[in-house]
Amino acid sequence: MNLQSMIDQIKNHPDADKIGMILCHNGIVRATSRDGRKVSGLRITVDHEKLKQVVDAQKKKPGIVEILVHIAENMDLTVGDDVMFLVVAGDIRDTVITVLQDTLNTIKETVTQKTQYFSEI
Repeated sequence: MNLQSMIDQIKNHPDADKIGMILCHNGIVRATSRDGRKVSGLRITVDHEKLKQVVDAQKKKPGIVEILVHIAENMDLTVGDDVMFLVVAGDIRDTVITVLQDTLNTIKETVTQKTQYFSEI
């Protein structure tokens, strides 16, 4: 799945006429970890039941029309590869920005497990 196909899917949603904003997150593998070590790759695992719970809960928020998530899981990713696409569609900017941030943070904290591979210096 790619980001454009996710946006197209949202634009074809039965309630697309209620959408005033589509906000997208595209997480990619970066070359350094948060602590500054050189990263050579990454692997993500996903708890699909928790992911469904998170998305379902966020979709119930007023003004939200659709939330789509695609995570590149169970594969070795390298620097520059796409890790996650998160697309949130809703009525107004304040609603959509807040829900994207909350959804992203919850996914990273409770849904995914990350294994980073480090380069030797």
